[in-house]
Order: sequence, then C-alpha cells, then structure tokens
Amino acid sequence: MRKNAFWIVYVMLLLGQLLISNYFTFTPYITLSILPVMVLCISTSVSTPATMIIAFLTGLAVDWLSEGVLGLNAIALVPVAYIRKPVIQFIFGNSLSARKEDFTVQSNGQLSVMVAILAVQAVFLAIYIWVDGAGMRPFWFNVARFFASLAAGLLVSVFTLTPLASDNRR
Repeated sequence: MRKNAFWIVYVMLLLGQLLISNYFTFTPYITLSILPVMVLCISTSVSTPATMIIAFLTGLAVDWLSEGVLGLNAIALVPVAYIRKPVIQFIFGNSLSARKEDFTVQSNGQLSVMVAILAVQAVFLAIYIWVDGAGMRPFWFNVARFFASLAAGLLVSVFTLTPLASDNRR
C-alpha cells in the first residue's frame, strides 16, 4: 500500500509541476523544474528501462499540458532516469541498491541528498537549456540561465523531497 502512496504523491507533484510551468514563469533566466527530483526518488527496485519510460511519459505530459514544445522536458528527463542508479550508488553507496532500499533524508543526511539533487538537476538543466536554446541564444545567456535555474531548482527540490523520500513511505 505504501508504494501506491508514493505514486499518488508523484502524480500530485506532476500536477504541481504543471502549475509551475504554466503560471510561475518569472524571468527567462530561470527554468523551474521539480521533475529531476521526482525521478530520483523513484524506488531503486524499479529497473532503469522502466524508470526511463516513466521519465519519458512524465516529461511528455508536462510538455503536452503546459510548455508547448513537445519533447523538451522528455528529452532532458530521460538521461536523468538513466543516471539515477549510478548517482545513488556513488553518493549513497552500493548498499542501498544491493538491498533494494530507497534512500531517505533521515538515513542518508541532508548534505548527501542535496548533492544528489544537484547532480540530477545539473544534468536535466544542461540538456534542457542546450536543446531549448538550439543555437539561437548567446552562450553567456545560457550559462546565466543554467546557474540561476540550478539554484532555484535546488531550493524548490529540497522542499519537494519531503513527501517523496521520507521514512514514512515504507
């Protein structure tokens, strides 16, 4: 039953991302997305190909229902799903994957979790901004957008992490 609760929270956060994408565009310098942390928090018992499919469908839903550029979030989110298990193994250790255990903030510490979020946000934003710019925007604009979006995304993702990766979901 707890696994179903995770997916309900996942869908609710997907709706939250749709609201963010539709109504909270403050500046062209910030791309605010909680999608990478949502994919990072998918259970380690889910295989990488299945996670990539979930990430693709999640990104496609956001593209279709909010931003209008079909495939932009999907193309940036699939690599996040691909590197999810290596990031978890590198930052939290091999024991989590071996035991098919999910990481939590309480058991792994705030700093380690923030490093993991930073890694997946950086991959997502690098691909998203590169594809979105498509050679039309100046390099320094894209660099400024990347770092501003990374800082804002890290801040929002830390608050998003509470319902996704807490000890209560076991």
